[in-house]
Amino acid sequence: MKLKIYTDWGSRWNPGNAGIWVYITDHEWKEIEKRYKNLWIKTNNEAEYTAVHLAVTRSIELGAKEVSLFTDSKLVVSQLNWEWKIKEDRLKEIKKSIDELVINSSIKFSFTWVPREQNKEADRLSNVAMDNINN
Repeated sequence: MKLKIYTDWGSRWNPGNAGIWVYITDHEWKEIEKRYKNLWIKTNNEAEYTAVHLAVTRSIELGAKEVSLFTDSKLVVSQLNWEWKIKEDRLKEIKKSIDELVINSSIKFSFTWVPREQNKEADRLSNVAMDNINN
């Protein structure tokens, strides 16, 4: 199964109340699921990486063979694609966990940056997550 996944995040203040959202479709854009989660107090960057971690974990659980992941975080995409270094230890730990999941799976992953305008639903639902402290 080929999946397309869009992620987004938000943090009110930095650090602050953070939320993430993951939208998963098949390769023909048929919706598989939407997930959002309130992360409590996190930085923007921690929230970005946590959204990707959730997406990679769900891909494995769903039995995907190929995943195209899209996010409007140039930082995360560039670091996941080994183009930029990571300076913060907390982010290194989350990325290490993502890398282990990717390496130990048989899934072909691609990580692509998209402009925020092409990620509006993800942005909207990350705000829902930040507003909903009970999820």
